[in-house]
Amino acid sequence: MRSDNAKAGMQQAPARSLFRALGLTDEEMERPLVGIVSSYNEIVPGHMNLDKIVDAVKQGVAMAGGTPIVFPAIAVCDGIAMGHVGMKYSLVTRDLIADSTECMAMAHQFDALVMVPNCDKNVPGLLMAAARLNIPTVFVSGGPMLAGHVKGEKRSLSSMFEAVGSYAAGLMSEEDVKEFECKVCPTCGSCSGMYTANSMNCLTEVLGMGLKGNGTIPAVYSERLVLAKHAGMAVMDMLKKNIRPRDIMTEAAFRNALTMDMALGCSTNSMLHLPAIAHEAGVELNVDIANEISAKTPNLCHLAPAGHTYMEDLNEAGGIYAVMNEISKLGLLNLDCMTVTGRTVGENIKDCVNKNPEIIRPVDNPYSKTGGIAVLRGNLAPDSCVVKRSAVAPEMLVHEGPARVFDSEDDAIAAIKSGKIVAGDVVVIRYEGPKGGPGMREMLNPTSAIVGMGLGSTVALITDGRFSGASRGASIGHVSPEAAAGGPIGLVEEGDIIAIDINANTINMKVSDEELARRRANWTPKTKEVSGYLKRYAALVTSADKGAILKGN
Repeated sequence: MRSDNAKAGMQQAPARSLFRALGLTDEEMERPLVGIVSSYNEIVPGHMNLDKIVDAVKQGVAMAGGTPIVFPAIAVCDGIAMGHVGMKYSLVTRDLIADSTECMAMAHQFDALVMVPNCDKNVPGLLMAAARLNIPTVFVSGGPMLAGHVKGEKRSLSSMFEAVGSYAAGLMSEEDVKEFECKVCPTCGSCSGMYTANSMNCLTEVLGMGLKGNGTIPAVYSERLVLAKHAGMAVMDMLKKNIRPRDIMTEAAFRNALTMDMALGCSTNSMLHLPAIAHEAGVELNVDIANEISAKTPNLCHLAPAGHTYMEDLNEAGGIYAVMNEISKLGLLNLDCMTVTGRTVGENIKDCVNKNPEIIRPVDNPYSKTGGIAVLRGNLAPDSCVVKRSAVAPEMLVHEGPARVFDSEDDAIAAIKSGKIVAGDVVVIRYEGPKGGPGMREMLNPTSAIVGMGLGSTVALITDGRFSGASRGASIGHVSPEAAAGGPIGLVEEGDIIAIDINANTINMKVSDEELARRRANWTPKTKEVSGYLKRYAALVTSADKGAILKGN
């Protein structure tokens, strides 16, 4: 056992004395030590129930003959951090989570791990750590929140942000906003649409690192405690069979994940996280293959914010395995990939049927014949940018309009809410990328304000920052290179005509090469004074099209 490095032999008697200080018995020390990485805290609604999930995992590990030992991971609530300096500290935690988990697992020589994340950066951060450590590992999340109910309709957090925009436009009263505030987030769990947290938890199932239901069983269901116990048992089986994360997270598994990303209509943040996770697994995942996969993958699900269905509905319809089984009818999945169950993808999904064709469209009746995400290129984004195509109004798939240029999210929000943005405009927000932000803030406030003010089908937003999975509309993010790194988004001037063609995967500013060269000759990218962790992060982070991984990793 790997843990024998820390507990076996006369040389390790001092370490054993410390294990005894923890209250461990001889019998427990003779068993495999299984680290339970708990993302529990009392500030993130998606994490407030993780203590119960962790307790259930511990029971499963112990029942299967292991010794469970819990250690923590930090977590940020993107919704609470949104719209102020706190959002600069969201994406950057992904690498802190990966690094700190690596440190704990290596320092204490755990034989196996069970990761218990839920919200946005914890899932990819812990997947990065799992790939890096390559010891038997299973994921079990805290589960999605149930949808709220306002005026007889199901609602979620994206509705809340849009309500604020509607209030600013005079379309909603303060009392209406208060009702949304009190009802859209009714339970613990990751917010109830196909936002980033749920996207990544669902893709963990697809990658083979989580058990069936990990992405969709609601947080408040006792079934999730059963799932957590089974996760504890599963990791012990993986340990016996020596199944490791890099046996599971192969190039074929990542292609499966991109395929299901398109079918499910996941958050654009998946295009930031999947390359970073793949990199840790020794797989180079070029975002260019996203369009190749999208071209042949139908979009089968329209969960919020793209539509009016929620994670609880997808769960009742059969969950992720049912969507996978539907997509497999087109021969688009590699069914031979290994999973944490010790069985292949094909063996796992073969009996999982679609129980509701209104929630999971059959492959012969998709929402669209192409996938939910598109990667665009052009003279505005030579290295690519990303849009959630499934959440774009049909009339905005092709759009031209004058650029309204802002060097920060805050300035853009002020202009939007004061009525300075009108139909046809293309809002450009720059210096918000991984390096320029730093930290690549999510732009849920401006996108929600645009939609809430009734401009969602007439105004586009382009940024070198990123979007929450709750954003909808022609919201185009991850523009690479970013402005702070010398990208041409930094050369856009007020009134430049921006041409967007999502169907053709292009994005261009109608400015001649000669004019762009003239502008570049007289331009120096702006810099920001930052300190602490953000200063180190800005110095080390790479471009969004590379997954915003850190140099040296």
